[in-house]
Amino acid sequence: MSQDTWSAVDRYVTDLLLGGDADIEQSLERSAAAGLPPIAVSAPQGRLLWMLARLARARRILEIGTLGGYSAIWLARALPPGGTLVTLELSEHHATVARDNLARAGVGDRAQVITGPAAESLAALQREGVEPFDLVFIDADKTGYPDYWRASLALSRPGTLIVADNVVREGQVTDASSSDEAVRAVRETLALAAAESRVRATVLQTVGAKGYDGLCLALVE
Repeated sequence: MSQDTWSAVDRYVTDLLLGGDADIEQSLERSAAAGLPPIAVSAPQGRLLWMLARLARARRILEIGTLGGYSAIWLARALPPGGTLVTLELSEHHATVARDNLARAGVGDRAQVITGPAAESLAALQREGVEPFDLVFIDADKTGYPDYWRASLALSRPGTLIVADNVVREGQVTDASSSDEAVRAVRETLALAAAESRVRATVLQTVGAKGYDGLCLALVE
């Protein structure tokens, strides 16, 4: 199997099951025009996030890593009336693009984009004693994943679903001797999940337009 095949299948699935979506497609176009890297989740992965949020009946969603707001649009669309998405972004430029994309998609009123280092923003949320989140999506700098995991758990409740993207690293996650800081951080995060008695977790390997990687899904009990 090849990357060309994986990408072709993603296109087939997108065309057949997702259909045309101007808001989604234009958000990617505006992000590219603004110079943002093309690292957002794929359309099928965005639909998966939407489905997970709906299945979890999420009323409060936390996203760590906004980029141009592509995944945030999918998550915000899954919210019921009165629901809230809090999404954290390091770059003010990226956050500006994301706010515009969210507004144009008609979900800007239910999405709060917070800028600054995610670890600091997460600590602030904990100090404020915010209501726990029903779903957390982690998709930011991989070296920060262990800290993001700990904070996500602290901001969760029994029944919260935590989803962490890019945890397979093209299979490198199995290499205990890796010197790659991202791989080491992901391994540490998965070890934390394994050691946490309140959590039941698994990892799903994925292939598609974004290559070979995987998602960690963890349910807080």
